[in-house]
Amino acid sequence: MSQPGQFRVFANTLPAERTTLAWTRTSFAVLGNGALLAIKDLHGSAGPTRLIAPLLATLVATCTYLIALRRQRTLQQRPLPARISPRHHVYTVGICVLLLIVVTAVTQLI
Repeated sequence: MSQPGQFRVFANTLPAERTTLAWTRTSFAVLGNGALLAIKDLHGSAGPTRLIAPLLATLVATCTYLIALRRQRTLQQRPLPARISPRHHVYTVGICVLLLIVVTAVTQLI
């Protein structure tokens, strides 16, 4: 039989788990995009520019995953810090994804 305090401890970890899952999904999506770009360009041009977009996608995916780990640690702190807004991280990932789109478009034109 469960104790009443056990549910409260479990409920406190749910926001951290949801946040980690969301950021991890985002990093896997970007990494998948990089893999698709690499596969698409396997038989394309032989120049080094074909590796720019997949490498940038890998870098963005890694940064997104590191943000996920940092956010998880922040949300698991008790008491919660006064400032827990992910605004800066969301803007950073958004700008990186837009940069990846522009780089991909430019490398396809070269």
